[in-house]
Amino acid sequence: MEPIRVILLPGAVLPAQEAYGALIEALGPDVQAVAKDLEIYADSEPPPGWSLDTEIDGVLRDADALGWETFHLAGYSGGGAAALAFAAKHPERLLSLALLEPAWAGSWDWSPAHAAVWMKFGELEALPPDQLLPAFMRLGVKSDVVLPPPPPGPPPPWMAKRPAGIKAFLRTFRSYDLDRARLAAFRPPVFFALGGLSNPDDYGEIAGRLARVFFPDFHLEVFPRRHHFDPPHRTEPARLAELLRRHWEQAESRG
Repeated sequence: MEPIRVILLPGAVLPAQEAYGALIEALGPDVQAVAKDLEIYADSEPPPGWSLDTEIDGVLRDADALGWETFHLAGYSGGGAAALAFAAKHPERLLSLALLEPAWAGSWDWSPAHAAVWMKFGELEALPPDQLLPAFMRLGVKSDVVLPPPPPGPPPPWMAKRPAGIKAFLRTFRSYDLDRARLAAFRPPVFFALGGLSNPDDYGEIAGRLARVFFPDFHLEVFPRRHHFDPPHRTEPARLAELLRRHWEQAESRG
């Protein structure tokens, strides 16, 4: 039997291997999972003209290099937004889609509470780098969640790229045209993992809106004790791996 072919896109903070190492181990040897770093961090600064289309082009390039005509795509946070954009642009390449709290899912049908969250996200761009990440994290969780302090010692070198990357994501979310009609026509199964402690006016609203408006085969899985910065692919990899394998196997059984 051929291995299950998956590309995993990380969020705007951790590199792909650090984000997905535990999940890839839990998935086992019969899943060929490629943790792909985001194009936005290929150089010291975001590429000129970078947008979600740049990330789409990177996924296409890597899939073509692997010889994968079709594959499963999973994305977390900023990588989840890129995965949604890929599904809209190239649905013929995907066997399924898995969304791990995508950071953004289009600019239509927002609730007033979701719009208020995004006004606060817009204010982050004026913050200096040392204040941006803590404020960004605070917006992603329920108000009573206690976020852990930064790890001791100097930050890893790659962290210096993250403030500019986060700001670039926020800018492209304001202008990117995520094609609603093409998403509505997407037929492969869609899996959505949601943390019970994440901001319900952000990620919870996105989950409900995608389920309500679009995908006919949509499965929502809630991880009650998890939140956006304590995600299941890092803290409950065995459970998530089991759910994803089932999702992928069912998609492939359809032929």
